[in-house]
Amino acid sequence: MYKIRTLNSIAPAGFETLDTARYSVSGDEPNPDAILVRSAPMHDMEFGPELLCIARAGAGTNNIPIDRCGKSGVIVFNTPGANAEAVKELVMCSLMLSSRDITGGIAWVKKIASEGGDVSALVEKGKGAFSGPEVHGKTLGVIGLGAVGAKTAHAAHSLGMQVYGYDPYLSVDAAWRLSSDILHARDLDTIYANSDYITIHVPYLDATHRLIDSKAIAKMRDGVRIINLARAELVSDDDIIEAIAAKKVACYVTDFPNAKTAGAKGVIAIPHLGASTPESEENCAQMAVREIVDYIENGNIVNAVNMPFVMLPRTGDMRICVIHKNIPDMIAKITGAVSACGINIENMINAGSKGRGEAYTVIDAGSVSSGLGDAIRAIDGVIRVRILE
Repeated sequence: MYKIRTLNSIAPAGFETLDTARYSVSGDEPNPDAILVRSAPMHDMEFGPELLCIARAGAGTNNIPIDRCGKSGVIVFNTPGANAEAVKELVMCSLMLSSRDITGGIAWVKKIASEGGDVSALVEKGKGAFSGPEVHGKTLGVIGLGAVGAKTAHAAHSLGMQVYGYDPYLSVDAAWRLSSDILHARDLDTIYANSDYITIHVPYLDATHRLIDSKAIAKMRDGVRIINLARAELVSDDDIIEAIAAKKVACYVTDFPNAKTAGAKGVIAIPHLGASTPESEENCAQMAVREIVDYIENGNIVNAVNMPFVMLPRTGDMRICVIHKNIPDMIAKITGAVSACGINIENMINAGSKGRGEAYTVIDAGSVSSGLGDAIRAIDGVIRVRILE
């Protein structure tokens, strides 16, 4: 039986299709074959040799030691797009919140009501302090056109906004999802120069650390409104607060409040609600479980962040799955070991990750001799071998 450990509360819907005769799920399993996690920190966790994979029920994987997992042959999955609808809806809400001082107005109404004044009269007298522009006819710049960014761009266009999109790493699938009405920005400066609103939807990497800082803000329109529901570290807190004080930025909406931003004037701090809908949590859990099962049972890798996409239909009775270093001559050595055991290769696939040190090979065969696994493990550079029936 395969054992799955959960590190957070996972939506029960994720396990509805799980074969209970083959899988057990527990929050305290000490030696799991797979781990299902949301936001629990894992960098200090020790992993046993049984661990095959980790699935993050969400898109971000900063809480997981990606490099260490790759080097030990542990696949790390995420669930891109599963929470895209939820995040897109909160971006749309953030557009409105950043335009008019809705949150401030609501707080003011509660205050005057608690003081026993004539609420109706006071509201009519003071409402002008909370007014703001319509989004219709304004320009939105979308940085990152993945699942969330593309949905956001289309939704904003349907509200009558002109939309610029920027993504230098746009995939073919993502490009197919984009309407021709979305204007292509060839660089970030185009986004900065043309946008009344800017929303960020990129992963947090070394290259995107403090993507929005004082230099970027200086290139933006006066009174720009910035939305960050992606990662806290994409925006410099100090620079954004300074820009708000200088009236360069009219409003900053963040889903990642901290001691600096939570009480800052001009900042709307949302308590990390981007994917906090029951539908999103169910979608993420279901996708994560499917990824775990397909890898454990078939060796297929879909939506891994530390391994390439590998999907091979089963053609033989046995399947040999090898994680190895991405170095020359590995395929020849692995297939040589298979041939030396008198095994005929019926189908195979190999893929390496650009910029990473690991690769993955899957071989289908009609039968496998008992010594094959040890023969492949003996090859210098092999990290993990699994033989599936």
